[in-house]
Amino acid sequence: MQTKLYINGAWVAPVEGGTLPVIDPATEEVFHHIPAATAPDADAAVHAARAAFDTGPWPRMSGAERATVLRAIAQGIRDRLPELARIETRDNGKPLPESTWDLEDAAGCFDFYAGLAEELDDEVETVKLADARFVSKAVREPIGVAAAIVPWNYPLLMASWKVAPALAAGCTMILKPAETTSLTALELGAIAEAAGLPAGVLNILSGKGSVVGQALIEHPQVDKLAFTGSGPVGSRIMAAAAKDIKRVSLELGGKSPFIVFADSDIEKAVEWIMFGIFWNQGQVCSATSRVLVEASLYPRLLERLVQEAKKIRIGNGLDEGTLLGPLVNKSQYEDVLRHIDKAIEQGATVAAGGRRPEGYDKGYYLEPTILTDMALDSDAWVEEIFGPVVCVRPFEAEEEAIRLANDSRFGLAAAVMSADETRAERVARAFRAGIVWINCSQPTFTEAPWGGYKQSGIGRELGRWGLDNYLETKQITNFISNEPWGWYLK
Repeated sequence: MQTKLYINGAWVAPVEGGTLPVIDPATEEVFHHIPAATAPDADAAVHAARAAFDTGPWPRMSGAERATVLRAIAQGIRDRLPELARIETRDNGKPLPESTWDLEDAAGCFDFYAGLAEELDDEVETVKLADARFVSKAVREPIGVAAAIVPWNYPLLMASWKVAPALAAGCTMILKPAETTSLTALELGAIAEAAGLPAGVLNILSGKGSVVGQALIEHPQVDKLAFTGSGPVGSRIMAAAAKDIKRVSLELGGKSPFIVFADSDIEKAVEWIMFGIFWNQGQVCSATSRVLVEASLYPRLLERLVQEAKKIRIGNGLDEGTLLGPLVNKSQYEDVLRHIDKAIEQGATVAAGGRRPEGYDKGYYLEPTILTDMALDSDAWVEEIFGPVVCVRPFEAEEEAIRLANDSRFGLAAAVMSADETRAERVARAFRAGIVWINCSQPTFTEAPWGGYKQSGIGRELGRWGLDNYLETKQITNFISNEPWGWYLK
């Protein structure tokens, strides 16, 4: 595992020589140390990316040439998949099958954007003008130097969502992984180097967000900021970006609703509710953490949900059969427990879970938790908890369910389950959210747009929309008439 920063195609020690411990959330043991970059390291990385963009080959390559490197990166991830998955599980805590799935998706992301890079070679749009003396075309070009700050819940996958389209577009980049889960992001540097990526095109800085992340946000030579994380940090990034009019894309928090109508198959509903909140220990920005169940189905569904939640196997993510690993770190674990305690203080009932499972003295483990009877203005119903905690309440009519679902400052995702396809489509259109699932929850595809309404962010990732984040549009107009313009010279 890497112990240095990746800057300008070389592995270098931080200028100030600091390190951060890497703690296994399943055992609370320190098993590695990562380099702690500071502002001088950020400056060096930005200058490397700037030089690589202004004078290097990468932005000047054809899309097909860049695609060759992107596909080699994808293959490099696949070649090391078992090793990287174990690293990710030790770093993050998620079950090994989830880490493997994430890394397969990361490789697929690079393959997908390789295809879009090839398409850029032919993407010239002729603009029809009213004046036939001119011809005009629109071309798309890379924005420049991009800085990406990614979260800890999907370490390499979230990095890939930003690095792959940025490189496909011809940008150069500085990647800042989360300080708690930097290991696979650092390994990406070695994979990219082996794939033939030119020096300076991708630079990777581990370290504290408040230090090196802030330095990147404020750096005047960064043209584009891409961030996934909390709303308050996203707001500060927007404010900092305003000084230099940096381009910004933000994927922020959520408190996503899941409406279940009485005509739904109860077993399918329980399965998707559980997947929507307990996958990745509930540490998912799009987690459907507010479940609204039609009143006639509510008692039976709640009973089945509690029964099945109690069967979920909790354990070390490296152990076979584990479906719910530990939360990512002590701070997150304690924060989720505080949310549960406050929910109880505000009148909620704990229908299942809510505490550390028996037999676990070490590790940040929490039982799958189901809350009921919470008030509509309670923190549990309103705030993003980011853990395996779901709030369930009944509703009487479709209009009520839609109103309750949309009554949030967030608008990242939403789900609806019903055997009535017309009603499901009607409700899907009524949601004020950027991602909507019908009869399922959480499936995510590289080809489809990802992002939210309201305080859940700005812009879209994935699909062709993700590539747009890293491209500028240029108009080129040519005067083709044989006659003089004749404005000044008659």
